[in-house]
Amino acid sequence: MPTVGVNRDKLFEKLGKVYTDEEFDHLCFEYGIELDDVTSEKEMLRKELASAMAKGGDNKLAAEAAAASEEVIYKIDIPANRYDMLCVEGIARALNIFRGTQAAPEYRLADMSGEG
Repeated sequence: MPTVGVNRDKLFEKLGKVYTDEEFDHLCFEYGIELDDVTSEKEMLRKELASAMAKGGDNKLAAEAAAASEEVIYKIDIPANRYDMLCVEGIARALNIFRGTQAAPEYRLADMSGEG
């Protein structure tokens, strides 16, 4: 399963509702996806820095970690066959349709024969 990192606040804005981490985890479970991790860009860089330092790495990551954002990032496991959910807009659309707050899109077969 691909893991997609999305900004929590942008996702909640598109969902039109603010959830606690537990409530959002439950919504994901009901829909059939998994909230894998709740983190931030700064926290991800700190983990990378600790790993690099343990291996004798450079201090370049320290400067990046200090300047990184504290915005919350949800890492969500998406089924491999759901290409439509590989971005925040796709995840929000799918969850809004599931919650009944948005109508499902209607697709029509186009006549490509050139006749008529």
